[in-house]
Amino acid sequence: QVQLVESGGGLVQPGGSLRLSCAASGSISEINNMGWYRQAPGKERELGELVATITSDGGSNYEDSVKGRFTISRDNAKNTVYLQMNSLKPEDTALYYCNALIRLRGSWDFMNYWGKGTLVTVSS
Repeated sequence: QVQLVESGGGLVQPGGSLRLSCAASGSISEINNMGWYRQAPGKERELGELVATITSDGGSNYEDSVKGRFTISRDNAKNTVYLQMNSLKPEDTALYYCNALIRLRGSWDFMNYWGKGTLVTVSS
């Protein structure tokens, strides 16, 4: 009933920038927190690292290694969350996937939904 679809990944040189997008679609009544996670090469998705989160009113938090380089934002009208990534480093290479806490139409409860991810490779 709900899909999260990421886009914007690719190959970039160290020091470069990328902007990731994640759009939620389906029978959505309300979206609470949204966030970005990343899964490094060779690691299980269950061990993915939280990169950044943003609340429905725009409050944000970041993992220490990305502070000052990454910016999370959202467009509530489009049910979309973004991740602007600047000054990229080789260690940022990972599958980036999004998460959203969503309440469906006709439901009282919020549930976690996940996207499949978009690959970011930082290499010269």
